[in-house]
Amino acid sequence: MTYVIAQPCVDLKDRACVEECPVDCIYEGKRMLYIHPDECVDCGACEPVCPVEAIFYEDDTPEEWKDYYTANVDFFSDLGSPGGAAKVGVIDKDHPLIEALPPQEHEE
Repeated sequence: MTYVIAQPCVDLKDRACVEECPVDCIYEGKRMLYIHPDECVDCGACEPVCPVEAIFYEDDTPEEWKDYYTANVDFFSDLGSPGGAAKVGVIDKDHPLIEALPPQEHEE
């Protein structure tokens, strides 16, 4: 099991979760953040600090965002397990599910 970042993160990328993560497993794509399923230790530190409630425990992901589990996993298919987001920096891609979304409006 792992945590999943879902649709509310798209085009926001607040990064509070990145700062809170003790194992540096939250990576930044072009339009959203992704949790590496093999590097996440299921501590849950990221979930309460997300200002838009985009992070869910895998089994608790709302039905309309279930595909985001696959998006988080597949995002790393060609990256493997880099062993920490800080050394990788922004990754110049997104999962096709996210790429296909129209721009997301967020209230300030």
